[in-house]
Amino acid sequence: MYRHHVVFELMLLKPNMVLPGKGCRRAPAAEVAQATLKVLRRTVPAALPSIHFLSGGQTPEEATENLNAINQLGHNSSWRLSLSYGRALQQPALNAWLGQAENQMAAQQALLKRARLNHRAMLGEYHGGLE
Repeated sequence: MYRHHVVFELMLLKPNMVLPGKGCRRAPAAEVAQATLKVLRRTVPAALPSIHFLSGGQTPEEATENLNAINQLGHNSSWRLSLSYGRALQQPALNAWLGQAENQMAAQQALLKRARLNHRAMLGEYHGGLE
């Protein structure tokens, strides 16, 4: 990237979190956070302003829990640790909507709820089912 004159201060990174393989047990959020931050600290320059995690391979709840744990453990990192969730934001809304016009309000409420929970996780203030 240096050779191509990439300005790290103007760049965003969109990685996946470090997760166990499909055939393995689900890792606790603290373990995901620790492994993810270990890799990032070893490979990502401090000049990079923000890292936006993808939610692939996780349920919406897992993605929120993992983002929260990453932010709690990495609160003193030089990067802003945020989200770039597609499926983890949309899936609950799609499940509520089911393509039916009468479910529009429920779908909107599901999307709003998931967005609020992920915002709390981005701040490291998510408290699971207590929200």
